[in-house]
Amino acid sequence: MAGFATIAALDEHSFVYGCLHDVAAAAPAAAPAASGGAVPAKLVEECKKAGEAVAAAKKSGASKDEIAAKVEKLLSLKKQITALDPTHSLAIVDKKKKAKAAPVEEKKGLSKREQKRLARGEDVKKKKKDKDPNRWAVDPAKAAAKAEKARLKALAKAEAEKADVKAIAPPTPKGDKKILAEQMSRTYNPGDVEAAWQDWWEKSGWYGCDEKKALKRPADEKFVMVIPPPNVTGSLHLGHALTAAIEDCLTRWHRMRGDATLYVPGTDHAGIATQSVVEKMLAKQSPPVSRHDLGREKFLEHVWAWKGQYGSRICTQLRRLGSSVDWSRERFTMDERCAKAVTEAFVRFHEAGIMYRASRLVNWSCALKSAISDLEVDHLELNGGELRTVPGHGATKYQFAMFTEFAYKVIGSDEEVVVATTRLETMLGDVAVAVHPKDPRYKHLHGKKLKHPFFPSRVVTVVTDDVLVDMDKGTGCVKVTPAHDPHDYDCGKRHALPFMTIFSLDGRVVTQCTPFSVTGAGDYPVEVFPSWIAGQMRYDARVLVEKKLDELGLLRGKSERPMTLAVCSRSGDIIEPLVQPQWFVDCTGPAKRACDAVRDGSLRIRPKMHERTWFKWLEDIRPWCISRQLWWGHRIPAWFAFRKGESRNNVDVDAERNKERWIVARSEAQALAQAQKLLGTKDVTLERDEDVLDTWFSSGLFPFSVFGWPDDTDEFKAFYPTQLLETGLDILFFWVARMVMMGLQLTDKLPFTDVYLHAMVRDKDGRKMSKSLGNVIDPLEVIDGCPLAQLVDKLKAGNLRASEVKRAEEAFKADFPEGMPRCGTDALRVGLLAYTVQGRDINLDIKRVVGYRSFCNKLWNAVRFMLGTFDDYKASENLWSTLKPLAGRDKFILSRLRRCVLDVNTCLTEYKFGEAVQAIYHFFLDDLCDVYVELVKPVMYDDDKKGKGRDAAKMVLWACLDAGLRLLHPLCPFVTEELWQRLPRTFAVSSIMVAPYPTPSEVDTFDNQEAERGTSLVLETVTGARSLRAQYSLANKPAHFHAVFSNDAERASILEGRKDDCSTLMRAASVSIGNNVTPPKGCGQKLVDDKLSVLVDLKGLVDADAEIKKLQKELKTVEPLVAKLEAKIKDARYLAKAPEKQRVQDREKLKSYGDKAAAARAAIKSWEEFKSGGGEEEEDDFWAEDDEDDPAAAAALEEAKAKAMAKLAKKEANQRSLSVHRLNCCDASRDASSMAWRCGLSPFDSSCATTISSRLTGCFVHRSKVYKGEHQPV
Repeated sequence: MAGFATIAALDEHSFVYGCLHDVAAAAPAAAPAASGGAVPAKLVEECKKAGEAVAAAKKSGASKDEIAAKVEKLLSLKKQITALDPTHSLAIVDKKKKAKAAPVEEKKGLSKREQKRLARGEDVKKKKKDKDPNRWAVDPAKAAAKAEKARLKALAKAEAEKADVKAIAPPTPKGDKKILAEQMSRTYNPGDVEAAWQDWWEKSGWYGCDEKKALKRPADEKFVMVIPPPNVTGSLHLGHALTAAIEDCLTRWHRMRGDATLYVPGTDHAGIATQSVVEKMLAKQSPPVSRHDLGREKFLEHVWAWKGQYGSRICTQLRRLGSSVDWSRERFTMDERCAKAVTEAFVRFHEAGIMYRASRLVNWSCALKSAISDLEVDHLELNGGELRTVPGHGATKYQFAMFTEFAYKVIGSDEEVVVATTRLETMLGDVAVAVHPKDPRYKHLHGKKLKHPFFPSRVVTVVTDDVLVDMDKGTGCVKVTPAHDPHDYDCGKRHALPFMTIFSLDGRVVTQCTPFSVTGAGDYPVEVFPSWIAGQMRYDARVLVEKKLDELGLLRGKSERPMTLAVCSRSGDIIEPLVQPQWFVDCTGPAKRACDAVRDGSLRIRPKMHERTWFKWLEDIRPWCISRQLWWGHRIPAWFAFRKGESRNNVDVDAERNKERWIVARSEAQALAQAQKLLGTKDVTLERDEDVLDTWFSSGLFPFSVFGWPDDTDEFKAFYPTQLLETGLDILFFWVARMVMMGLQLTDKLPFTDVYLHAMVRDKDGRKMSKSLGNVIDPLEVIDGCPLAQLVDKLKAGNLRASEVKRAEEAFKADFPEGMPRCGTDALRVGLLAYTVQGRDINLDIKRVVGYRSFCNKLWNAVRFMLGTFDDYKASENLWSTLKPLAGRDKFILSRLRRCVLDVNTCLTEYKFGEAVQAIYHFFLDDLCDVYVELVKPVMYDDDKKGKGRDAAKMVLWACLDAGLRLLHPLCPFVTEELWQRLPRTFAVSSIMVAPYPTPSEVDTFDNQEAERGTSLVLETVTGARSLRAQYSLANKPAHFHAVFSNDAERASILEGRKDDCSTLMRAASVSIGNNVTPPKGCGQKLVDDKLSVLVDLKGLVDADAEIKKLQKELKTVEPLVAKLEAKIKDARYLAKAPEKQRVQDREKLKSYGDKAAAARAAIKSWEEFKSGGGEEEEDDFWAEDDEDDPAAAAALEEAKAKAMAKLAKKEANQRSLSVHRLNCCDASRDASSMAWRCGLSPFDSSCATTISSRLTGCFVHRSKVYKGEHQPV
């Protein structure tokens, strides 16, 4: 270290003298003139020798420490000279002082370079080298070569431009069949490919289905499905896109199978959701406007305008997604036909006695002033003591999840009863305290009266209830507020307790309250609330009640307690359970029928695991509250009848005694006639109920209202019941169950026979799609791509609050820093369908969808290449009946096509869309492109191999493309139509969407297990050869390969027959195949299985030293990274402060670097063994022919074989890691991508490239075993 410091010091003083021999040698001549007798000549001489020593040490390659020691000695001598005479030529000169020294006098006539030489004391004029006078002359040969290169480049450019022009199609008139460009584009452009097809399909009438023809078809030859109508609250999101992809896939599949197919579109008015977004929009106007400012009619005009805007956008999105729906049958849940069905259903329910009006406990939103359904309630988990703002309460934050204990005094006693609650404000409505009947602590208090601290006249009764009370929890005493808690409500009914509504509809404490009973028992006086609490908002009242209890000495403690908080998903308001007069449907009977339908198999729910949820909800069903206090929706067809002189001012329309005066009818005229008959007078005034129906009421009628029910039309008879209902699993109860119950009640038929529930789409981090999180994505943004600025502008133009916009903007910038890439419809559809293999939830990463655009691109390029091999070939209409494969490779690919057809049909039948994607992907890219096309290239391009083999290959290739594209069409409709139309044929076709779907029976004759086993053997052998190429860095070098079998003449014979195929895939100079033969010396070896080895002749092909150097360089880069990460991870501060996510990432990095280092070391070892003779050693002589006449010799031979196999297995372990480093050779990168499915990996995930590479060797072996039926596809 001292030496390094010395060198640094020398450099600091610009002292290069001691390291340069010529400067040191010049010292003696300069010394006498500068010393003036002050510097001893001996010192100057020592300095000279020290300088020469430094120069000699550097020249001889001495170590740094030796050089540093000599430099240190030289520096010491220099310092002595400097101290004696600072002006001496050997003195150390400071840079700064040197810079300030007087400049050397310039001489005229010298260049700047010569002036610098003069200043340094060098010769001004350096001898110039003789230069060739013709050095600038142009070399004719080089000039000609350069000109030829430029000419070829220009020619290629012109050809490319010409091709591009031919690849540009003229515009297609709207609705006409697409005009295709003369040539296919060199690259896949989803925008160009998807243009015009949808308009043509729609105009051609293929989306429709004639009801008269459908009436003649049996149920098993029909496929009818209605879309889950999207809400008109806004645009479709990726969850809707998944729905559309699944449903359209099934629709196109059934249509191609020849079924009478109908897919009905529609939209839902979404009462509370749509009204909320329109109110938010009006509130953002300047000046802000509320619905009450506008009045009901004007407000509804705004809502209808919103529906017109977003309803049409939804239709546009569905068209862009390729949905093949019958647009002539499009329905909106508030159009005339649906409205008629809603009114009829309401009346029939009332006539059947299962619908009634009553005061019951409901979910109440004080912000919306309406009851809401359970689906519109979000449940938040709170840990305890959390602060939150509440709508309607300003900016104040209130504490939630706090358990507050307080005491009730026993009347006539000094005792008290302590209760606890997380909703302290509700004690204003307490009418009882419940204890367990078996709790010995309170047996003496059964039936006792307690004093309410704020209402002297109110008596709080001690009741016993073993349902409500768990005596092992808390104090064993539970306060009972029947009008503001579901459990207390049931308790109140069991004990005929009075109900006290303490909050108004907007969430304020009432000024007075009249207790009531839902059982009709009791007559209670009006209670007036104290002035200090009356009129206060709910959570302000909570604070005041706690303060008052503390003042009265009744507060007993407060602690944090985790709880679930119910919040309105539309307004963010905290739900208040409230007893309100509403319309209810008794679902007990219909729910039982719905359960029975699943049990007896007439209704099938897929996946089957969701049946448990079905029974859980329907076997314990509560009355369904169907009324909503909104303006947007179906107005309830019920009128209250007033006699002359009566009005709401003097008649309680909600009183139990007046319930019969609510008239339910199909029209106001019918209602008036019924009211006059009921009241016995003509002088009757009707007032219609202001409320509207729950959205799910009209949605529940959708499967039959769209076909004209209640009218018995041909349309209704032809298409109802439908075959399938496909939707998200989150609305199994809210929509699916209600459709089933309403269908059974109103039509006496199940509305569908099958229910398929797809998983929920979440973002890549598993979060729910939410506008406030900024992770809701419009499918068109994925299809067309979207700049980041546009994504942000869309957020700002919406109804989100400023804080939500900011959070969403940050999320977009993190996920899409360069904006949303353009993927196209086909990539989005197949990407979403591929995700369904995961199970319950789909954590969608858009980058995966981008990867499926690459799949479409590969498909495009593969078909483009294959079409180029057809020349003037055109398929005839009877191709399939005359198709006769000749070669083993032809039989193999047709057998694989048969298997793919069988697998895809099975997968679609069982709703296994992800597996269907994998099967088609595997066939196209692995079997067809990677194997068959590579095998037939020599046949297609080699003039010596023309004839029947080439003709058969063209027929087989055409057949595979035709069937493969038809298989893929339901998943990727646009690109398959475009490519299928380009297949050369002698007969006219219409569209792929009405072409017959490939069926197992169509290709059953192609089953050829022998050809598949033969190709499997070829692939296993090729895998071994490719591994050897990678291991020894042979890349595309012409290599000689040998496949050597041990006692396996049968497989050797099979491989001999496929030798040309092996040579093609290996890209070998030659291939030899033998059984029990001695391989040549100097070969690298790969053990394929216990009876097959592949060898490559390495003579003159490898440079072991160069490979070792590369690996050592890589190791030198990776090892410091490993050491740095290991130190970081062990650091105590890191362990204490680093977040878990960072620690996981660092551990993954360490493993990755460690694996690379280990692989490099193993590879170096393998190369060292090769250098020492391990790769060229003479093989054991166990390949010689068996000596059948000598049992001892045979036994010895078997023993030798066993030893050799063990030796090869050991060597294999060393070579495996080397293969990882060389997988980019010999098309291995393509193999890694195409075989990733077999490993269960995404072929497009760059982060798992190392994993793909390390597993590649096993991939080909696995695939070949799949062919033999030994393995199941992953």
